[in-house]
Amino acid sequence: MPNSFSSLSDFYPYYLSEHQNGTCRALHFFGSLSVIGVVIACAINQAPQWLGLALLAGYGPAWLGHFVFEKNRPATFKHPFYSFVSDWLMFKDILLRRIPLLGPLKLGL
Repeated sequence: MPNSFSSLSDFYPYYLSEHQNGTCRALHFFGSLSVIGVVIACAINQAPQWLGLALLAGYGPAWLGHFVFEKNRPATFKHPFYSFVSDWLMFKDILLRRIPLLGPLKLGL
């Protein structure tokens, strides 16, 4: 893993290269979807004390995907900000079908 990136646009291709496994991407996607659900539930129920569950809902499946399926170390550990933003970019790109949820990932976006 490179130690530094000059911008998010430099980091995002690297981030995608660390998500070649479709199961890992799917776990990221459904983890992010769960985060949205937890945040909405907290807002509806006026229960901000449960927002910590959003971290577990998002990072739990994503890290499982990396350690079990992708067999690499999450970029979050060295690049937390870029990694967080890139996760939401990947979520958006999956929703827009720019990136497949499952199956091979074609880099060169």
